[in-house]
Amino acid sequence: MDLNVRRFNSTPLEYLNEEQMRDIHSAALDILEDCGTIIHHEKSLELLHRAGAYVQDEKRVFVPSGLVEKAIRSAPSRVTIYDRNGRPSMFLEGRNVYYGTGSDCPNLLDSFTGERREFLSGDVENAVRLVDALPNIDFTMSNGLAPDFASELQYQYKYAIMIRNTTKPQVITAADKTSLNDIIDIAAAVVGGREELSRKPIFVLYDEPTSPLVHINEALEKLMFMSENNLPTNYSPGIMAGGTSPVTMAGAIAQANAEILTGLVIHQLKNSGAPFIFGAGMSPMDMQSMQPTYSSPEAMITQAGLCQIGRCLYNFPTWGFGGCSASKLADEQAVNEAATYIMMSGWMGTNLVHDLGYLEFGLTYSFDLLVLCDEFIGQVRRMMEGIRVDKENLAVDSIKRVGPGGHFLSDDHTLDHFRENWQPDLTDRKTYEDWKDQGAKSMGQLAKEKIRKIIETHQPEPLPPEVDAKIDKILEIAAGRK
Repeated sequence: MDLNVRRFNSTPLEYLNEEQMRDIHSAALDILEDCGTIIHHEKSLELLHRAGAYVQDEKRVFVPSGLVEKAIRSAPSRVTIYDRNGRPSMFLEGRNVYYGTGSDCPNLLDSFTGERREFLSGDVENAVRLVDALPNIDFTMSNGLAPDFASELQYQYKYAIMIRNTTKPQVITAADKTSLNDIIDIAAAVVGGREELSRKPIFVLYDEPTSPLVHINEALEKLMFMSENNLPTNYSPGIMAGGTSPVTMAGAIAQANAEILTGLVIHQLKNSGAPFIFGAGMSPMDMQSMQPTYSSPEAMITQAGLCQIGRCLYNFPTWGFGGCSASKLADEQAVNEAATYIMMSGWMGTNLVHDLGYLEFGLTYSFDLLVLCDEFIGQVRRMMEGIRVDKENLAVDSIKRVGPGGHFLSDDHTLDHFRENWQPDLTDRKTYEDWKDQGAKSMGQLAKEKIRKIIETHQPEPLPPEVDAKIDKILEIAAGRK
């Protein structure tokens, strides 16, 4: 994987100036000091109280600014995520941008029947194999719920599918500390132990508070467990602005910031210096449908503002969204919203961009949209590379050789450099006659053909048999806990 193309080399997209970022930070501190937050987790309450936070009525916590600012200083500015084989794969820092899928959709829009149906365990495997084969997708999540697995073991079985079907890094979800511990055991079995996993983590945990300003037991159990094991996690609010936060963008960012910073304080009190990823979703609620507007302009702008604060004010790795849509089909609306968000998240410099392939506000997954997103990312990455200006690229010698009225087709400079231009896979550049002779296929039809080919022919790199056996044993022990 060429990591150099992940770096942003052009003028960044920034919505906030220094004063505005500090105003939002100050508002978040005011919320934590004067409004407080609800903590449904005894160990977190004890940590906060011992560190100097004020606890009222056993669960309402008021967090002093000094605790927040100490936590900001202690969290690392750089987190490296490795692939299954121990190679560095994602450098989460600065404006590096990596794209991946989402998790836990209940439905799949079947690419070949057009049916919206349950997302099953076999679909998880196909989705991960698609991720493994698509060159511009950097990490995988589970994509679907897979209710055909026993509910108490669903996350463990889905993780086993993920790690068996791609060498790429993962972002994981877990029901609770028990399932998270099993997932860590599986990953440790693959990489050579828990110490090696902490040294070279292959996944990030997706964790979240409950907006507005509530932190439940299970979320904080997972947050503290990841900190204790020195493994990277985010703590990402899923806000519906106008419903679970203020409807204004600045208000949504301030509240989200307060919720993330609460998690950060607990996380760093548990293990100072443990890796933490900063970000949130702040989609405004559509007041007609009462649904979150996943890819609205305001959702993209608020993410840009929050990520800018995380990167520029706090110096944290960042987390966000892209490649998703409110549409029910992988249609023109989906392409517009997904591609715009991919471009926006790239220009924002969001480090981890998830949810590629989401339709219907995350209720339905689409392999078609995922494959189209892979194409869009390739195009955006070429744009993000910017313009190289040096003697070779200025090509003055080539211009002099060709001279007025000549052509560059056979010039050595053209032969040396034409392959540097982005080469599409699905995008059509044929003449009309050639396009018609080759079946007059739409981009959507070509995407379906690509999906079928990958599912039928792509073979991910297998795990060694002895590692497979260890995973089976971990799952067997987990199943026997009933």
